[in-house]
Amino acid sequence: MMSNARAPFCLSTLLLAVAVLSFPSSAYSLDAKVISQLKKLNEADQLEQRCDIEGMEQLHADKVISYTFSRPIRAPIHLLASGAVFRRKGDWYRLSYDCTTSRDHLRIEAFRYAEGARIPRKDWPSLYLYP
Repeated sequence: MMSNARAPFCLSTLLLAVAVLSFPSSAYSLDAKVISQLKKLNEADQLEQRCDIEGMEQLHADKVISYTFSRPIRAPIHLLASGAVFRRKGDWYRLSYDCTTSRDHLRIEAFRYAEGARIPRKDWPSLYLYP
């Protein structure tokens, strides 16, 4: 049974997400502005955001959320997000990913993922997903 575990709200995480999503969809790579925003976050948020950015790049998605169906499992440079989701072309899909970064969380060392089923629109409100 899956739970709808939510990570605590963090203003700095929200600001980074807004900064990243303000770029054109093909520009998720780490430029100086994104690096500067990442460095302002605590280490756990740096890891999660860097892995989510990598997921957006590889999946051609405009959003990745690591914690929709379950809390990610974290280590200092590793994130296992088996209950993640991503949005592409207006639809949400289940996602599982395994991500390892460099110690500074700026470089991806390994990223593996498995795309899951499309999430029915009727389920979006209960999962806090949006169009």
